Amino acid sequence: MGTRDAGLSATKAGTAAGRVAEAHAEIAAGAVASPPGEWTTQGNNTALTRYSDLTEITTANAKNLKLAWTFSTGALRGHEGAPLVVNNTMYLVGPYPNIAYAIDLTKPATVKWMYRSNTDPWAVGVACCDVVIRGWTYDAGKLFYNLLDDRTVALDANTGKLLWETKLADVNDGVTMTMSPFVARGKVYVGNSGGEMGARGWLTALDENSGKIVWRAYSTGADSDVKIGPRFHPFYPKDRGKDLGISTWPPDGWKHGAGTVWGWISYDPALNLIYYGTSNPGPWNQDQRPGDNKWTSTIFARDADTGDAVWAYQVTPHDLWDYDGVNESILVDLPIQGRTRKVLVHFDRNAFGYTIDRETGEVLVAQPFANLNWSTGVDLKTGVPAVVPSKRTHQGATVQNICPPDIGGKDQQPAAFSPRTGLFYVPTNNECMDYTGVEVSYIAGTPYWGAAMQRHAGPGGNRGAFIAWDATTGKEVWSIPDKFIVYSGALATAGDVVFYGTIEGWFKAVDARTGQELWKFHCGSGVIGAPMSYKGPDGKQYVAVLTGVGGAAGVDSHVEGYPAEGGMLYVFSL
Repeated sequence: MGTRDAGLSATKAGTAAGRVAEAHAEIAAGAVASPPGEWTTQGNNTALTRYSDLTEITTANAKNLKLAWTFSTGALRGHEGAPLVVNNTMYLVGPYPNIAYAIDLTKPATVKWMYRSNTDPWAVGVACCDVVIRGWTYDAGKLFYNLLDDRTVALDANTGKLLWETKLADVNDGVTMTMSPFVARGKVYVGNSGGEMGARGWLTALDENSGKIVWRAYSTGADSDVKIGPRFHPFYPKDRGKDLGISTWPPDGWKHGAGTVWGWISYDPALNLIYYGTSNPGPWNQDQRPGDNKWTSTIFARDADTGDAVWAYQVTPHDLWDYDGVNESILVDLPIQGRTRKVLVHFDRNAFGYTIDRETGEVLVAQPFANLNWSTGVDLKTGVPAVVPSKRTHQGATVQNICPPDIGGKDQQPAAFSPRTGLFYVPTNNECMDYTGVEVSYIAGTPYWGAAMQRHAGPGGNRGAFIAWDATTGKEVWSIPDKFIVYSGALATAGDVVFYGTIEGWFKAVDARTGQELWKFHCGSGVIGAPMSYKGPDGKQYVAVLTGVGGAAGVDSHVEGYPAEGGMLYVFSL
């Protein structure tokens, strides 16, 4: 199980995709989607499928795509997140200093309004992994996004006027905010970054109209802090017990134990549950924190109204490698062993692709989607991954060739799902690391890391791949290797065309069923943003993506020879 299977041939891939489609894999029933032709949230619906039902661009004509227009954000550093389109207006937010733009699509590249947030520059010095923002969202005439200095803001989407802002933490404590807000049930859900600074993780729900805090759930500490009560029924015994957020840590270790919430949130209206993951435990040096370290590296299901935990599954107990569990959970209804199951599909940093019953937390499928050698597999009866003893890390010891590295088999770059093919389209990393545990002490506002680490290319020499995945079986259907990690998001469309970008700056369209390349365009910088699609005022289908290398992908860009920094929006059409 150490290395995932090689990609299938184009013929076999097409056949496999057909079989999945015949099995009627669907987006989660009841998921709330953007209005036709618009893109109002990062995932385009509450299930986070990143699927567009626009059909003008097809496998037959994608080769004719051309650049329609561009827009410069004026910012350097990493540009993550996807543009939003509402009422013929596109909304963009750049990395620090977090300037927001509204662009009039009836006059492409014309700024309707711009909002400068005056983000505290001190936040730059305590941000762990670049000063990125992973997205923004729209609801009921308001644009919501987080500032690096721990404020959530709401703007009037028509005028850019500030409606409210809520301060949620103090950057002097090493806390920043880089995640995309998520809106459901009249609440804006936001989480924190800063696990490498000893921040204690939390998810907070704000009132959509006032910005007032409705509830906050911590990732560590007593059950009352984690909002674990009578409704909490985890599927596996390993996740049951009283106050595990304290007892699975050394004394007071939970107070600076990370478990931050800087990834993605999805929502099932039928169950009224939100789903999200928590980050690695802190510090990285596992010898300083014996125990399972709950509730870090964990997927939570919570009541959207109260925040009460309904179930939780710790994906990587006592994480030794920085395998955050923050990656997206995509909500779909899949045929599993002869019956349709309500599931979430989660491609974890630990390189296992999980298919989990989203009602109960039972793991139905857990198979490697990228190269890994830290584990021999996940026991579906217990939910526990079997750890390879030689890949355990320790203070003062150097362990070589741990796969995947700290950024995982996949990092924050979001996958997409097509109900037409029943497949998931996943940007992946193929890297390994040499790792040394280092003793560290907690000092507020300073690094609380506890490791020295060096990444290198994984088997085969290609550092990444873009793959199609069958979540009913846990098998790869096709794969496109890449020289670097594939760090952009993915977009699936009803024209059976899938889009993604590369660190070298290529923006590509491929056949959703076979992986055959249909078209590509070279941008001025690397692509780590997430593509989206919308219908313009002229009735045409457009595809847009932000470029600008940075984040974890750009830390060594001056060494790797990536394209230059610089944020630019590219918009394409036939």
